[in-house]
Parts: sequence; structure tokens; C-alpha cells
Amino acid sequence: MAGLIAYGAHVPYHRLARADVAATLGTAPGRGTRAVAGYDEDTTSMAVEAARTALARDGLRARIGQLFLATAAPAYLDKTNATAVHAALRLDEHVLAADMAGSVRSGLGALVTAARSPIPTLAVLSDLRTGLPGGAEEVQGGDGAAAFVFGGHRNGAPVIAELLAHDTVSDELLDRWRLPGAPASRVWEERFAEEIYVSLADKALSAALDQAGLDRGAVDHLVVSGLHARACATLRRSAGTRPEAAVPDLTDAIGNAGTAQPGLLLADVLDRAAPGEVIALVVLGDGAGVLLLRTTDALPAHRSARPVAAQIAAGSAPMPYTTYLSWRGLLDREPPRRPDPEPPYAPPAHRRTAWKYGFVAARCEKCGTRQLPPDRVCAGCHSVDAMADEPMEHVRGTVATFTVDRLAHTPSPPMLVVVVDYDGGGRFRCQLTDATEADAVIGARVEMTFRRTVTASGIHNYFWKARPVRTGETEGTQG
Repeated sequence: MAGLIAYGAHVPYHRLARADVAATLGTAPGRGTRAVAGYDEDTTSMAVEAARTALARDGLRARIGQLFLATAAPAYLDKTNATAVHAALRLDEHVLAADMAGSVRSGLGALVTAARSPIPTLAVLSDLRTGLPGGAEEVQGGDGAAAFVFGGHRNGAPVIAELLAHDTVSDELLDRWRLPGAPASRVWEERFAEEIYVSLADKALSAALDQAGLDRGAVDHLVVSGLHARACATLRRSAGTRPEAAVPDLTDAIGNAGTAQPGLLLADVLDRAAPGEVIALVVLGDGAGVLLLRTTDALPAHRSARPVAAQIAAGSAPMPYTTYLSWRGLLDREPPRRPDPEPPYAPPAHRRTAWKYGFVAARCEKCGTRQLPPDRVCAGCHSVDAMADEPMEHVRGTVATFTVDRLAHTPSPPMLVVVVDYDGGGRFRCQLTDATEADAVIGARVEMTFRRTVTASGIHNYFWKARPVRTGETEGTQG
């Protein structure tokens, strides 16, 4: 039986209240909030966070054969972004890592490709939605990522949702577009594409149900996702499934995360679905696509350790709208009067890939001292070349001391720097993120997260930061 064997999601910690946007710009008041990627997050770092959750259990990392990263907002062009995700996850070097980038529909492409692959495949959907100030894209958009591993019993992992059928319909529609380098998408009047999308979705859903030998009444969870809000709302009402099957779109709480939205909604359903239930995932965008899944008895024991609902509930109080604008580069703040930060350099970064991307420390095989960063000479017994690699990404720690730096280069001053004592030994100094000054206290518990530390000379520098432990999720074992 082929199907889904693991999943995970990442909802950024920060929130922006739509009412605050309206109050600042004098526009019509909105309701609810949207999720906002931190100043040090992008689609690559969010993809890593979602994938870490998906691969946290059952030793799945060693089984992955392919990795596809889908996003409409890639951190790089020309350079593959999926390779940074591959490095952070410490996947085997023979694993294919490739981007599916440039359009919201790429998320559907990654899911269908992974579902049809004969080897265990990781599909990661990530997006960061930015529009012009006060526009619908800014107010209704959202940020986030979701990851899914497809495989089968023969791959050594239980299937939590059997793939029953899938179908896609493609159509060339000029309802949304953005030229390379443009700051925001342009959208045609919604009335133009509404009926077209509903008709295409109906075709795809009928074909998938016919393949599975099911009727519309058999669907227990109808997940509809797309950036055409009117078409999605119409389809939820007119799809012919039971009314109670329609799944909330979460836009009031986190907004619409574009490429990642179908993944976030599917992950939310998997967090609470019972065994034996049929899920219909319908994705609208340049056509329509449908995946039909039936949950199995293995799902309750293999749910994500970080439920979507828990991440939504753990979000921050609404941030100031001006802070959001500065994080997005739409409001320039005067930088500190210090030399500009230097970019990372390719040769040393490549030599230290395991440490820089995978956060792999070393433990002395003679005296047991853990060293961060790793070194050839043990700081405890001074033995040479007696080190064993020790991944640290899942190890939590305690803040031993901290600094509040108000002059350092950061898009979100002040910079919070902490010294962390890790469970099981080892000490390291790093930045504290998703936090305020009140969170920087001695004794605070922290966990590690993959972030972008700086962008200089057009180069993103990725590394690991600490963040406060807030959510009540269980700690997964290393994959």
C-alpha cells in the first residue's frame, strides 16, 4: 500500500493584526490576524522547520530518496534552494534535492510527484506572501511551510494515509501574475476566473472519485486551497460533499500561505482525523488538482509532534505594522553606525557544512566531553582526532547568561545573544529569536531553530539560533 507516511508543518510565531493595518493606512477595518515570517526567516528556513517535524520519528531521514522544495518565493534564483534544506536535514548525499519554484501551483506538483514516486520522497511546500502596503495580498496573505513524506510499507514505515487516487486539470488562466523582480502580484477581477476554477475543480474531483470508486458523500474532509478566495468559498459550498465535510481555511488566524496553504490545511486535518476517514485535497491555481487519501489505523500513533492548532495558539501578540514593513524591506530603517556585515565565504562554509547547516557537534570518545563547535582537539582531555559526530538540532538547553545588544546589525533591534548550556553537556553562544527582552532570562529553556542570520552582498548566511520553548509538543527522536 502506497501513501503518506509522515508530515509536519511550520507556522511562524509572529502575527500581524489586520485591524492595525487598517488603522495605520485609513482603510476598511479587517478582522483576524496573519502569520508573519520572522525577520530571520525565509522559504528555505521555514521549509527546514517543517521537514524537521516530519522527519522527527521512525528514523525516516535515512530512508528519504528524493527531496522537492516547492515555493513561489525562492530565496535564490539560479542556485538550488533545496540543497540547503538537504544539508540542514543531513540527508544522504545521493538524495536528489531539487526546486519546484516560481508559481503557487508548484506545491501541487511537488505533492503529486512525491505521491507517485516509487521511493520515499519528501515534498516541502513553503511560501512567504508579500504585497504592497494595504493591498489584499498583504492583508489576506500569510507565511508558513508544510512537509510530507510519501512511501509505502516496503520502505519500513507505516502508512498513515493511503493514497486512493489523484487527478489534475491544467488550464492557462491569466488571473494572477508577477514579473521577475516585481514586488507584488497583479490580479485580474475575481469574477473572471471564479466559475472557471469551480468547473475545473469539479472535473478533477469527479475523475479522482471515479478512480477510487467513491461518491462525494464518502468524503469526510474536503480541503480546498487556492489564492482565488471566491472560487474556493464557492467550491466548499457546491462540491456536493456533506456540508460538515468542508474544512475551515484558517485564513482568519494565519492568512493564506499560497504555495504552502494546501499543506498547512492537510496537516491540520491529519492532526485530528480518525482512522478510516477519506480526505479530498483540492488545489486551485492554473487549473485544479485533487488528491484522495484514506487515513489508516497507524495515524493516531504517528501524528505530528507539533500540531497546526497548537502552533496557531502559541503565536505572538500582534506586532506593530511598522515592524512588519521594515522586516519586509518596505520601510528602510537607519542601520547602526558600524561596518556593514560581511557575507559568508564559500570555501569555509563548504568545509564546515555539517556544523553550519546540520548543527553537528563532536563528543570526545575518550573523556565524553561535548564540543560546540567541533574541533580536532578535545577541550577536556586534549586528545587529538578522537571525536564522534553528535547532531544537536533536537537537544534543548538552558540559558546560562545573555546580552542585549542595541548596536548590532539586525532588522529587529535589539539583538538578543544567549549562552546555552545543553542537556547532556556542551555550551554555545548564539542568537535568541522569536523573543523579546523579557524572554532573555537566566534559566530559560530554549530549543534550536534553523534561521537566516544575515544577508550581505546578495548572499544568505544560514545557521542555527535558539528560541524559547513555548508550545507543549512532545520532543521527537532524531530522524
